[in-house]
Amino acid sequence: MRRLRTAIFISGRGSNMDALIAAAREKDFPAEIALVMSNRPEAEGLVRAKAMGLATAAVDHKIYAGREEFERSMQQVLETYRIDFICLAGFLRLLTPWFINLWSGRMLNIHPALLPSYRGLHTHERALADGVKIHGCTVHFVVPQMDEGPIVAQAAVPVLDDDTPESLGARVLRQEHRIYPLALRLAASGAVRVEGNRVLGAVPTDPGAMTVPAV
Repeated sequence: MRRLRTAIFISGRGSNMDALIAAAREKDFPAEIALVMSNRPEAEGLVRAKAMGLATAAVDHKIYAGREEFERSMQQVLETYRIDFICLAGFLRLLTPWFINLWSGRMLNIHPALLPSYRGLHTHERALADGVKIHGCTVHFVVPQMDEGPIVAQAAVPVLDDDTPESLGARVLRQEHRIYPLALRLAASGAVRVEGNRVLGAVPTDPGAMTVPAV
């Protein structure tokens, strides 16, 4: 089985990066982590990735005149490393339609909310302010519209009476670490397919894995 050469994009510590790297060490995992790339040369995640023996690259967005120039430099790095697939893991840059369309169907993102609710930033604060009882996270294919695109996996967590944004965010993050490797496995193995804005295909062995209720 040929494993998809996967790049992880980060901007900071990259906790979801760690979960993806750990999953990809399994012998039957259909993707290998071939590169960790950041738009911030000082990103903590780059240091950790290097310590784990992974190839890393930094393309500093601040030195480019515009987003497309920045992305063309990233694309050159991706081509050098023969990358097949991308996982965005706390990558804090909006990508242009040019780059997204180049990687259509080959790029995943994780978002700390149950999309289509709470697109954008400060999702935990907004969920608490609205008084919702269920919150969670979503892995989806990336499309030009922000925080949209076909959903591969979701996990739900209850919102507790005494929750703060920090406590709620911590529980959501634990589920992010669970479902992102699952979503990459499904996408890289070809077990799912996209029809319109829906992801269809094989059900994972864990019957609760596609929509995971968790405390």
